Amino acid sequence: MSDDSTPQVFPNRWADAAGPGGRAASRDLCGCIEQTGAGRQRPTRFHPERQDTGAPGWIRLLELVEEAAADGREVFEPLVELTAEQRRQVITLPPAITRLTSVKHLALYGSNLVRVPPEIGAMKSLEEFTPYTSYRLHWFPYEITRCRALRYSTVSTRALYGNHKRRPPFPALPAAATGGRGADLEDLDPGVRGPSRIRSCSVRDGPVGPAELRQVWISLRTSGADVLPLLVNACSTACVEALPAPAEGYAPVPHTGGPDVDQPQGRPRTGS
Repeated sequence: MSDDSTPQVFPNRWADAAGPGGRAASRDLCGCIEQTGAGRQRPTRFHPERQDTGAPGWIRLLELVEEAAADGREVFEPLVELTAEQRRQVITLPPAITRLTSVKHLALYGSNLVRVPPEIGAMKSLEEFTPYTSYRLHWFPYEITRCRALRYSTVSTRALYGNHKRRPPFPALPAAATGGRGADLEDLDPGVRGPSRIRSCSVRDGPVGPAELRQVWISLRTSGADVLPLLVNACSTACVEALPAPAEGYAPVPHTGGPDVDQPQGRPRTGS
């Protein structure tokens, strides 16, 4: 007779991508999204941290990106090459990931990331994206939709804005500039805008001027399973109007976030 009391052990598919342990914490705690309780959730806002480009972890990551670009590897697991302290110092990825055109699997298991740069859209061979248990990563750039080969993603959906389990609010986006110069797109407050700089339109990949910027949220199914909250940095109202229809069971139109956005309740019939 089998012993039903024996606990079942499930293997961690990404254990080898997490990186070595150590006395120092490898990531910061995050309480942006409420995981317990019922009723209306409190408003959310972007993580305001800026990347320290002088930190040893960042410098080592730049070296690893260059190595991966040079040898044309198909699997990129940079965190395994960083100490716990160094992993904590990395809160985004460098623009140089545009050179990782051969990478098919980007593994960022257990990272301390708070944002992914739009340059991920240049990773044309990317088939699998694994930022699982990156609990401070609540949104993604719309440019990830340019990764036409992307078929699999593994994210911690409970940490995402608008996720169907808790429906946390999206951060409110600033209104479009009217008749003025607009924001300095090379030096933005990431706590207000999301990214710290915006250099091109998310939709048509052309230039965007400070007074032209239109930011909206849209929830899209970008791979086989996951619906991701995507931040769009558009250069015009026309580009916003050209966006595809959002995923079924999520906010039905692109929106500017905030606690008053009408989000459907309950799990979508075809949700992740």
